Amino acid sequence: MTWIITTEHPRTPDATTLRRDYYDEVASRYWERPATEREIDEGLTDDGTDLLVPPTGTFVVGRYEGKPSACAGMVLLDAELAELTRVFVRPEARGTGGGGRLLKAIEKTARAYGAKRIQLDTRNDLVEARGLYTKHGYREVEALNAKQYAEHWFVKDLTDSPDTKDLT
Repeated sequence: MTWIITTEHPRTPDATTLRRDYYDEVASRYWERPATEREIDEGLTDDGTDLLVPPTGTFVVGRYEGKPSACAGMVLLDAELAELTRVFVRPEARGTGGGGRLLKAIEKTARAYGAKRIQLDTRNDLVEARGLYTKHGYREVEALNAKQYAEHWFVKDLTDSPDTKDLT
């Protein structure tokens, strides 16, 4: 089975649907109930998506067997530091290597922008995400910020040569 990862504007139809699905999943897990359409709309309002385009960042969409199935974004925080954000793989495509491919694409772009390190924050309940980051060389660190939903923080040094042997 094949994954194709492409850079897209975060407001294309496929990217928008994936961002909505991402927010639906993380909000529904947090609230322990399905998120409503209104809650999803409110959550995506002024969510920083405008930073996910050059020169401040990027957004990638992963297609599995031709279907939009995953996404991830990156925002430059300063000349040498990037933040990984909105990493999402649809449940039916999990375990197929898409998450690793998203990370590699984002890391490659971050390096091209001059970033020497990439960081992220995530929550306790996003166990799959924490496992993905650890598997791909991110190390957990002390708190990097005081964001409301941040419970775990990870960083990765981007100055080492990219590891291309394990894209799963």
